[in-house]
Amino acid sequence: SGREAWFEAWRDARTGYPIVDAGMRELRATGFMHNRVRMIVASFLTKDLLIDWRRGERHFMQHLLDGDLANNNGGWQWAAGTGTDAAPYFRIFNPISQGERFDADGAYVRRWVPELAALPDALLHRPWEGAPLLLASAGVTLGETYPAPIVDHAEQRQAALEMYGVLKGGAGA
Repeated sequence: SGREAWFEAWRDARTGYPIVDAGMRELRATGFMHNRVRMIVASFLTKDLLIDWRRGERHFMQHLLDGDLANNNGGWQWAAGTGTDAAPYFRIFNPISQGERFDADGAYVRRWVPELAALPDALLHRPWEGAPLLLASAGVTLGETYPAPIVDHAEQRQAALEMYGVLKGGAGA
């Protein structure tokens, strides 16, 4: 199914969103991920891909060296907008702006997604916006050397808000 392919892309760091893929690669390689990146990849799984937070929680517990059941479970529920602190269900991290804000110089993405390392900073967190010639000069071919985004963040954000709106008692609630 589509969602299963999306989960596999998330798990295997092939989402096409550099900060998400960098975090998932770091997790697999080291058993660690910075807390900011944990929030970004959790938001991406639950709100962009609309996949049950428990799948992400299980994946993290299988790979985190500092995995703590209560912290991991609570963090995933927070990211998904469920559980005891569910008020910010509408909080949806934008993986592009989060990358630009918290990895402005691109050091994190360049370390974990080296196939994008030659891109200029302005395109590093949004390579699909690069002109084909510029991408080629950096050794990047979307869909070959690095995946194109598996979803459109703006569209998925709207779908998530509509879904949560229904759960809250109607789109206007």
